[in-house]
Amino acid sequence: MQLNPYLFFNGQCEEAFKHYAQCLGGNLDALHSYDEAPAADDSPCNMPGKIMHARLSVGSWVLMGSDSPAEHFEQPQGFAVTANVDDPTEAERVFHGLAEGGTVRMPIEETFWAVRFGMLVDRFGIPWMVNCEKAE
Repeated sequence: MQLNPYLFFNGQCEEAFKHYAQCLGGNLDALHSYDEAPAADDSPCNMPGKIMHARLSVGSWVLMGSDSPAEHFEQPQGFAVTANVDDPTEAERVFHGLAEGGTVRMPIEETFWAVRFGMLVDRFGIPWMVNCEKAE
């Protein structure tokens, strides 16, 4: 079994996933618009040009998402997507890339468990934690 986050956006899914692919060094495996759906013309969800399903893979890790119809969108809260990074320099790069245009909640720094750890909300409203644990 594999558990994967599925993120909902308020119209910025494509921009977000392209940004995540760059920041995380991943592959954008899928980016399907509502226009591509077989029943797009009959759908009550009229969202031309918006994303119905996106899939980003980074190693064995998968992040998925879509644009939410405006009447169903809720601002993300009560969770964070965590990027566990092995190298402190790479953790810094990932953190600063994700933080660009967003809000830093905790600057990336050393903690009692990590060589680098930081928390942020990216410019798309998604909460993140970047973690580079100390060797045991």
